[in-house]
Amino acid sequence: MRTLFLALAIVVSGCTYYGVGPAPASFDRSWDAAVGAMYDQGVQVTTQDRAGGVIAGRRGGSEVSVRLQMQSDGGIQVRFNTPGSSSQDQQLVQAVSRSYDARMGR
Repeated sequence: MRTLFLALAIVVSGCTYYGVGPAPASFDRSWDAAVGAMYDQGVQVTTQDRAGGVIAGRRGGSEVSVRLQMQSDGGIQVRFNTPGSSSQDQQLVQAVSRSYDARMGR
């Protein structure tokens, strides 16, 4: 079983979390967990582009997005991002990331 990699990258435009799920996490399972995590945290999902691997939504004045990308080794990279820099934005993206991990059994 692969080790879960979780890195925090704070960029000028906001806060991003990266996670690579352990094999054999399917894209479908990861997608469903990401959408569910958004709903768990009260995020109103406004975009679901499965082919592009993008989910986006907002809660109050905060926006959050999730990007899923297949890796060459068969793993799935999941990135949680907010364009905002307030503590409320960062707390929301962290909460969505934790909900995703819980739904994935981590």
